[in-house]
Amino acid sequence: MPTPESVLLQSWQHNAQSWIEAVRSGALESRIKVTDQAILLAVLGRQPKRVLDLGCGEGWLLRALAERAIEAVGVDGDATLVDAARAAGSSQVHVANYEALAQAKVDIGRDYDLICANFALLHQDIIPLLAAMNALLAPGGALVIQTLHPWSVAAGNYQDGWREETFAGFQGQWQPMPWYFRTLSSWFNALEMAGFRLAGLQEPQHPQSPVPQSLLMVAEPRG
Repeated sequence: MPTPESVLLQSWQHNAQSWIEAVRSGALESRIKVTDQAILLAVLGRQPKRVLDLGCGEGWLLRALAERAIEAVGVDGDATLVDAARAAGSSQVHVANYEALAQAKVDIGRDYDLICANFALLHQDIIPLLAAMNALLAPGGALVIQTLHPWSVAAGNYQDGWREETFAGFQGQWQPMPWYFRTLSSWFNALEMAGFRLAGLQEPQHPQSPVPQSLLMVAEPRG
């Protein structure tokens, strides 16, 4: 029986082209109105010279950073998304899955001023990956994570566990995607166990919405 992690990777392989079209056409309203700007401002606020985009997808954030003269390196587990990022002008983009990154099996560079993960940490056991990213940071560096706000998507079940994204309402043929839901305390515990301390927390919200659109955390390595 396939594991949720393997199904997650398969779903991205199936959905990659539809995802590229959705992002580049502006079909994802919450991203256009709130979350894209939130992650960009969080990154720029640290004034980094060199950034790693963990789970870079088709590369929109890489391009936004490059436009601001920031060296932006991307890594993603799906080759189609990486090819799309390269074709759009991002030359430093690597293909690597969670396991390869967590075990440092692929060279994606090091001494980053900032590593960001924008809706990219979908696996259950993210602690080894976060610890591996900790080792790639330059002195004074930071990790910025934006994810679904657990209070907004709990749907009456506020416990860690696998959930399913069906992409209902999206145009095109989508394969359902498993993703791992974690509570707020679970996020904090994962960061601590990977050697980080929470340095900042935001809850990006549209002024016309009563609930936050995301949870955005800034973490720094513990001294």
